[in-house]
Amino acid sequence: MTMEPKATPAIETIFDSNYRKVMVAARRARQIQSGASPLIPAPSNKACRVAQDEIRAGKIAYVHTGPPPEKPMLEDTGITILAV
Repeated sequence: MTMEPKATPAIETIFDSNYRKVMVAARRARQIQSGASPLIPAPSNKACRVAQDEIRAGKIAYVHTGPPPEKPMLEDTGITILAV
């Protein structure tokens, strides 16, 4: 029995979707609210704004453990409209 090596998780700094960016910012905001120190000097005291500023400054990365996202293939290009 051979064991296949586990894929090492990739550390990503560029977001593949706005959804992932929002989720990472929300998680970082919760960390800041729980007492984590901000990574950059921020003009705001709001955790959500500080998290967004950290992402914009390139200080936040995330670990992507799954396969890369795939866009679904569309077989049909749309609905055919018939003029009568």
